[in-house]
Amino acid sequence: MRFKLAFAGVLLSTALGGFAQTAPSAMNEGIPVSVGFGYSHFYTDWSADEGGLTLWIDWNRLPLPHRLQGLGIEIEARNLSFQRSGDDPALKEYSVGGGAIYHWRGIKRTDLFGKFLISHAHIQWTTQTPGDTYTHDTRQDYAPGGGGSFRLWQGVSVRGEYEYQFWPNFLRHHTLNPKGVTFGVTYDLGRRGLR
Repeated sequence: MRFKLAFAGVLLSTALGGFAQTAPSAMNEGIPVSVGFGYSHFYTDWSADEGGLTLWIDWNRLPLPHRLQGLGIEIEARNLSFQRSGDDPALKEYSVGGGAIYHWRGIKRTDLFGKFLISHAHIQWTTQTPGDTYTHDTRQDYAPGGGGSFRLWQGVSVRGEYEYQFWPNFLRHHTLNPKGVTFGVTYDLGRRGLR
């Protein structure tokens, strides 16, 4: 019994030596997720501009090799039906999807990023042909984009981005190319309480 106690004491004393640092070498910053919302203004490639709300969730700081540490996943939902210009009062566009996002944080308080998303997108319009019931379409779109955010305080940042979408095989093999900007606010749950 004494041998077991002595052996446990030796193990405990060597383990306590590992906690003798005055500052930890690594710090768990919290949940590696940021959430945000913003206002989007898009040219729909349908002779009109539309505006609406965009929501996003980024999962970042994945456990990857050093060169890939900026790689993450973004999920995005957009509703472009709040403001529109043009003659078609029924024109609306919705999309929800996700994909890869790469963050570059080489400048203090600044996060530059590039992304590529694949979304399930829907567009609705008014037909000009009497009796035509083809007034909406749903398809997969592809959207490269990029932008940046600037941290204002702890986990709160302002964010701006540009996105260019490809809706293939739309209306007799035409590719629809909506494009636009989004400005908003994002909150990084992993930076709570950090400066």
